[in-house]
Amino acid sequence: MKNFNELAKCRRSIRKYTSEQLNPEEVELLMKTALMSPTSKNSQSWEFILVDDKDKLARLALCKPYGSAFIEHSALSIAVGCDIEKSDVWIEDAAIASIMLQLQAEDMGLGSCWTQIRGRFTADGESSEDYIRNLLNIPPNIHILSVIAIGRKVDSKNPFDERNLLWEKLHLNEWSEPSNGFFA
Repeated sequence: MKNFNELAKCRRSIRKYTSEQLNPEEVELLMKTALMSPTSKNSQSWEFILVDDKDKLARLALCKPYGSAFIEHSALSIAVGCDIEKSDVWIEDAAIASIMLQLQAEDMGLGSCWTQIRGRFTADGESSEDYIRNLLNIPPNIHILSVIAIGRKVDSKNPFDERNLLWEKLHLNEWSEPSNGFFA
């Protein structure tokens, strides 16, 4: 198990997966983590639609013309959404759950990649969210933010290089002109 700093550095977007499936214990651990994700006012507004059927994964991969083809080759893809009747900050609730899934996958040695759905469109101009709603039979009160593709990594990427940190993005007490020496 990695410490959190190592986990954050090692979590990279992985888009190539082996054909090996996840075992039930791995899926259960991923979903336990998702179900522990914090939500505003403890609304637990999130909903997770797990897809491991190869035909559905191939159709799910068509949710956008670019940036979603890798979904087809994942072992598991999870549509992450929220019930908008339970939370007015559903986007934040779903985003937290999405990154929790990705961090758990990395901790397990699995690869993952976020596919943005909200505000995106299919090649035919249909909203990606509506496309997924129809494909997965999702009720209208559930809005989909992302699809998290998960699988066994074909290859690994190097951890994030801390020399590339954008220290100039930090401002203390008030907005200031960028500085390269905040912690220097």
